[in-house]
Amino acid sequence: MKKALKNAVFYEIYPQSFKDSNSDGIGDFNGIIEKLDYIEDMGFTAIWMNPCFASPFADAGYDIEDYYSTAPRYGTNEDLKRLFNEVHKRNMYIILDLVPGHTSVNCKWFKESVKPEQNEYSGRYIWTDSVWEDCGGVSDITGSLRGISQRDGCCALNFFSTQPALNYGFAKITKPWQSAVDSPDAAATRRALTDIILFWLGMGCDGFRVDMAFSLVKDDEGHKETIKLWQDILGKVHDRFPEAVFVSEWGQPNQSLLAGYDMDFLLHFGPSHYNDLFRIDNPYFSGKGNGDLSGFFDTYMANRTLTEGKGLICIPSGNHDMKRISYKLDTEHIKLAYAFLMSMPGVPYIYYGDEIGMRYLDGLTSVEGGYERTGSRSPMQWDNTPNSGFSAASLDKLYIMTDPSDDRPTVEDQLANENSLLNELKKLIAIRKSHRALQESSDIELVSVKSYPLIYKRTAEDSTILVVINPSDSQHTQSIDSYPKEVVYSYNGECEFKDGKLIIPPCSASFILL
Repeated sequence: MKKALKNAVFYEIYPQSFKDSNSDGIGDFNGIIEKLDYIEDMGFTAIWMNPCFASPFADAGYDIEDYYSTAPRYGTNEDLKRLFNEVHKRNMYIILDLVPGHTSVNCKWFKESVKPEQNEYSGRYIWTDSVWEDCGGVSDITGSLRGISQRDGCCALNFFSTQPALNYGFAKITKPWQSAVDSPDAAATRRALTDIILFWLGMGCDGFRVDMAFSLVKDDEGHKETIKLWQDILGKVHDRFPEAVFVSEWGQPNQSLLAGYDMDFLLHFGPSHYNDLFRIDNPYFSGKGNGDLSGFFDTYMANRTLTEGKGLICIPSGNHDMKRISYKLDTEHIKLAYAFLMSMPGVPYIYYGDEIGMRYLDGLTSVEGGYERTGSRSPMQWDNTPNSGFSAASLDKLYIMTDPSDDRPTVEDQLANENSLLNELKKLIAIRKSHRALQESSDIELVSVKSYPLIYKRTAEDSTILVVINPSDSQHTQSIDSYPKEVVYSYNGECEFKDGKLIIPPCSASFILL
């Protein structure tokens, strides 16, 4: 197990919205440095920071203009290097967000690629041979750019119209303009990506979360060629940086972990049933639904079997692409959701602001390609000063408006309240870190998942902990085959053991040492 993943709990920072140190209304590296002591004190061991490279920000930085330079609004390369050093001084780790599948239309590579004259970047992107032939009908291509230059052809898109797709080749060649995965053009793109990764690891970052990691090779059924591509790239990287951590936005651990990734996220799209937990109408943890997580655990356990112990499956509280966890859950049920996150295998991720139950802000005008996601990207609420302590800028300069509610949650208020969501999460992180049975690679055995309560066992070499979470408003009983030794955590009342059964209070959670 890599050092950064042992007993790890990650914190996701959206840098635009975390802390503004220079009063321009946008968060920055120095603002993050100011708050590292808070992150450390909460018990987080590592940070995932969303894109910070030079960009025109048509898609919040997921449209990269220059992979080797930070966006000036966040600071310089030296400022980012200082952030790495300050994180490491606190015995924490930090991974950056890497976007390998596309660039901005402002990228130097693309500006050269659109030229009609042949040059070294002509094949860096996916182009058809004629402006009249688009790129449609191919998996992992979302559309075409046409008529944008004197080059005769259409350029494939990976997502928005400002994000032309880089050329890593096609698994299945059906058109003369499609490159093979071992073509010189695809190989050049692969080398360029490898060089970028090595540059930032050399600067001191500890790894990468990789955006749309599954999307590189096009028309790739089962992502077989994309798996081979990542095995090749990550193999070369790990020859020089064996401790570098790679987390994939893939959502299919049986593929991503085989590709060489250390972790894969369960996503709000794809086959994982992640939404059943927190985000469908009446999700499991709201206590109002049908109480059935069998679909989630069928997929989860199948992936654990398929990956044969390689890598980790990660369950986030949310991220910059989802409505916040508080959108469907009240504070009491978020606490139960965190008891789940902090007692499952893999590495838990908490999205900034979720530790205080920040709200999703409905109806905001889109900012930097956020659209409905904009409401989950509002400034961090630190205190009760203007702009919630995020920035000293005037309201009209703020990246996104702050929550205008008088009762908006803040770090300051919740630190002072021992019963707050923040303090409950802090307690749960500490308990996870102090019990090997609750950590990333310890075994899990399901006891009850088809109704309320949710019950499973976590087992390490020297101990077993029974996790009992009841989001419903009713008391339940459950037969158990071991006598409880000690309750190491409880929320909203301890389970009572009587006549071989646990009596489980409503809206409660318990971790019981067997």
